[in-house]
Parts: sequence; C-alpha cells; structure tokens
Amino acid sequence: MTTDTPRATDAPWTTVTPRTTDAPKATDAPRAPGTAPREADADADARADAERLRRWRLVLGGEQADGTGCALVGRDAAMDTALTALYGKQDRGGKGAGGGRERAAGLGGSVPSVARWLGDIRTYFPSSVVQVMQRDAIDRLGLDALLLEPEMLEAVEADVHLVGTLLSLHQAMPETTRRTARAVVRKVVEDLEKRLASRTRATLTGALDRSARIGRPRHRDIDWNRTIAANLKHYLPEHRTVVPERLVGYGRAARSVKKEIVLCVDQSGSMAASVVYASVFGAVLASMRSVSTRLVVFDTSVVDLTDQLDDPVDVLFGTRLGGGTDINRALAYCQSRITRPTETVVVLISDLYEGGIRDEMLKRVAAMKASGVQFVTLLALSDEGTPAYDREHAAALAALGIPAFACTPDHFPEVMAAALEKRPVPVPHPS
Repeated sequence: MTTDTPRATDAPWTTVTPRTTDAPKATDAPRAPGTAPREADADADARADAERLRRWRLVLGGEQADGTGCALVGRDAAMDTALTALYGKQDRGGKGAGGGRERAAGLGGSVPSVARWLGDIRTYFPSSVVQVMQRDAIDRLGLDALLLEPEMLEAVEADVHLVGTLLSLHQAMPETTRRTARAVVRKVVEDLEKRLASRTRATLTGALDRSARIGRPRHRDIDWNRTIAANLKHYLPEHRTVVPERLVGYGRAARSVKKEIVLCVDQSGSMAASVVYASVFGAVLASMRSVSTRLVVFDTSVVDLTDQLDDPVDVLFGTRLGGGTDINRALAYCQSRITRPTETVVVLISDLYEGGIRDEMLKRVAAMKASGVQFVTLLALSDEGTPAYDREHAAALAALGIPAFACTPDHFPEVMAAALEKRPVPVPHPS
C-alpha cells in the first residue's frame, strides 16, 4: 500500500477492526471434542470473512481487488469511486496504487464535478469523515480556487478548518461568493456558540463570584480554607480547634466590571483554527457584564477588533490570515491598554515563532507579570492538540513562571476561571 492510498483512520468502515485469521471469532463457541461445527457457525464465519475482505478492499483501493479477491458492486462501488477520485495515484508518470495500469484519479478542474463529488461523499460517509476528506481534497488536489465559487460553498460540509481556509481566501473573493462565504462562516460560528457559550458563562461567573471576597458572608458563602488560614493565630490547642474571629467569604459579582481580559491572538496561517475559536470566545466574554474584553490580532501589524466583538463573524472577516509574526509589538499594544494590572488577565495565543525582538518580548511579559497581570500563553486553541511551536521561547516563558501549552476549546473556560481567581492554571497533560 502506497502513501497515496486512503488512511485507515479516515474511513468509516474502520470503526470495526478487522480480525486476523488467527484471532478468535465472536461466533466461535466451545464444542465437544469430535463434534462437527454447526452449519450456522460456518455461515456466520463465511459472512464475517466476506465483510472483512470488503472492508480491506475499500481501504486498500487499487486495481481490480488488490489481491483480496473481492469485487465491489452498487453502493460499495460508488464509495470506491469517490475515494479513488481523491486518494488514487495522480498521473505523475508512475504506476498506480495497485502496481498495474494507472488508475483514473482526480476531481477535474470544474465546479460541477467537484460539487457532484461533494454530494457523493455526503451521501456515503458520516459528517466527521466528510470533513476529513474535504480537507484532504484542498491539500492534495489544490481546490482552494474553487472555493471562490458560490456553488462549491453551498455543497461543502462546514467546519472550523473550512472557515480558516475561507478566511485566508476572502480578500480574493468576488462579492457574490463573499456573501455565501459569510453564510457558511456564520453557521459554523453559531454552532460553536451553542456548544461553548453556556458553559463558559457559568464557569466564569462562578470564578468571578469566588474572586470577590467579603468580610461578613452568609453561612453558605463562607470560604472555609481562607477563613481557617486567616484565623490560625486563634488556634486553641486544648480544644484542637480554631476560633474563627474573622470570616472570609465569597462575594457575588456585581454588575460593574470586576476583571479585564485581553485576548492577543496570532493570525499567522498556522493559527487559523485558534483564530476562529478565539473570536467565538471573545464574543461570549464580551456579552458578560462583569468583565471587560479586548480582542487584539496580529501578524507583523496589530489590529484591535474589540469594537466588533458583538458579531464574531465580523471579527473573523476582520482578520488577515498569513504573513509574519511580531509578538513583541502586539504585547506592547496590549500593555499600553492595561489600566488595572492586578485585575487583568492577558491570554497570548501563539505558536511563539517570534519575528520581532525576542528579548524585548520576554522583558515585556516579565514586566506585565511583575505589575500583577495574570499572563497565560496558549500554543493553540483548537481540537488538534499541540502544534509545532518555538520550544526555546516556551522554555523562556516557563522560566518566568508562565507555562505555555495547547488548550482545547472545552478546557478553555477552566483555564480562564483559574486565571481570574489567581490560582494555578490547570495545564492539561499530553495524552
């Protein structure tokens, strides 16, 4: 199997792991010595073998049956055709994936053929697999230009990665396509808000309440850990107890602004998914009265998109994916806007590949931290895990007491809650 064949993890049929001929079969049952297998067992074994060969045939592709002896018909043949169009060996003067004559591959250069293919894969595969195949089609077959066509956009399965691709292309889009693209982006953004908004608001509201300490709390609002710590001098050894002369409790966050949050987001091409998620979170945070939220995006220039936070789609179309990176300049801008450092959280979302002045960047971070700013560095805000990043810069930040780590959107509310409460940030352990 060559590298041009589809990966097993990309195909829905691999949810059932094929058994080897040596593995015990579910239909095998202990039989007394000397007895013949029942006819039903033999039929079940034959069906299991046929299904296993069918799945391997779909995974392997290639000419004829690729050595499996399994011919595809009907729906299976249509699925194989859709896979071959994307993963078949391209015409580069070599042999096909099966070692025989060249397989026909490719989607052609027209919108109708691509739109038909997109319709086919949505018919035959689940949504999660469709999204993988779409990304592979853009990467392998160079279909970026076709995304400038409204007909193409109406046929795709929208996800965060498609939004990132559209944002990188939107400057080149004609007006008719731009309207369609905004509709696609809005659908993804609304889905993300439904998934993330309620939990984010609930988590951060609790954190804001707990961070507002009061001296005469009601019983249910007493912070016992802080109360005990504040009254240790009143310990009575004969009774082995502490007399709580001063109670420390949780307050209830008032409607006035208690905390300020600055999201400083790298908009270089590798950070596309992070930009999408940061824009959604920025809009959610901006809707909370107890925090003041600022969103700053940067490459070699710096753009403040705070006044557009009421609509994350406007925020996304205000970004410009690609270009270089000047973290120092972006942090200088953010630092100039901080008026209450002890009540401010700065979240830098970047892979830390600095194109500006490294030493100045680190000095600026150290100065903000020394002034009381809670500083958090996220190498990515996405579902993909830890990306490539500048390890030297990450180590330098860690030496300042600022760990740098990748964060999934589901974990982000806990990270922000910890920062607002000024307690250690929960750094996820790599799996």
